[in-house]
Amino acid sequence: MKILVFLLGFSLFNFCCNPPSEKINYSSSLEHPVEKMKGISLVAPARPFTNNPMEPLNTIGADWITVMPFAFSPVGEPQVHFNSSRQWWGERPEGTIETIRLAKKSNIKVILKPQVWMHNGWVGEMTFDKEEDWQKWESEYTDFILTFAAVADSMNVEVFCIGTEFKLAVQEREKYWRGLIRAIKKIYKGKLTYASNWDEYPLVPFWDELDFVGVDTYFPLVESKTPTVEELKKAWQPILKKLRRFHQKTGKPIVFTEYGYMSIDGCAHKNWELEDKRTEIPVNQQAQANAIEAVFEVFWKEDWWGGGFLWKWYPNYKGEGQGRRAKFRAADYTPQGKMAEEVLKKWFLDESK
Repeated sequence: MKILVFLLGFSLFNFCCNPPSEKINYSSSLEHPVEKMKGISLVAPARPFTNNPMEPLNTIGADWITVMPFAFSPVGEPQVHFNSSRQWWGERPEGTIETIRLAKKSNIKVILKPQVWMHNGWVGEMTFDKEEDWQKWESEYTDFILTFAAVADSMNVEVFCIGTEFKLAVQEREKYWRGLIRAIKKIYKGKLTYASNWDEYPLVPFWDELDFVGVDTYFPLVESKTPTVEELKKAWQPILKKLRRFHQKTGKPIVFTEYGYMSIDGCAHKNWELEDKRTEIPVNQQAQANAIEAVFEVFWKEDWWGGGFLWKWYPNYKGEGQGRRAKFRAADYTPQGKMAEEVLKKWFLDESK
């Protein structure tokens, strides 16, 4: 993969050491309301598809998907591993390409969103004390991202996401990220975004280089087991105002690059605290359905909101399975076969909305 970077004549060290001189010039409004992305985050499959995974998405009216090839960074080590034979098929370039091909065939648009997974850690907290460690990690991340930027360009992907939830890294290494964006633009000619964590989006310094603001929208809302739609809508109001003001500041549409809720008690609060014990918490499809309904009722009317990508959807889903897997799927974020799926269909298929 590193030969790709070499052939493009790209030098990581040049762009790290030579920051751009231009200043941010934000506009204040949009000329036209943005089209809503009726999106789904598609789980990368372990093996090649047995059936066309896009047909169920067409059925619920989804018109965008996120395709997510993965890389892996060990905690505390400046490494980015990807395209390994030990990875799932859908996480590697060949699986990514086939997923995009099937989406295009089904008239579904794509955000290609390469992500780094950190076992026993979170990339948002990733930092290094030594400059040489930063440069090593950035060199390997650049290789990962430019590999998939080339895939995005060759497959005419509509949007490419340059990174996901690097909360500390984007603040500490702005020069690197601006240089990476310039390098991507030499390869890929579509639209660009970055997927910021819900508490990170105001801190990202390079929105001026991108086409829209991406937010992974896991704001803690209401603690109760089954909050009503009205309670959730009320909890959204201060967040809505902050997002609206941020749009006005940047002049950029805002897209929920991820949003979603597990189907368990209390799913609309601090979901990251519930994930590891999800199979121990009572299943609550109503809570999940209410939380998703509230998102649409609050944001759909906002001209600056570009829609979002529900986390998450399993391709070739055949029900919940048995044993521990059944408990996991019953509690998991997927809306498949649950009340939440009907909520999506209502909003995605209603042509009047």
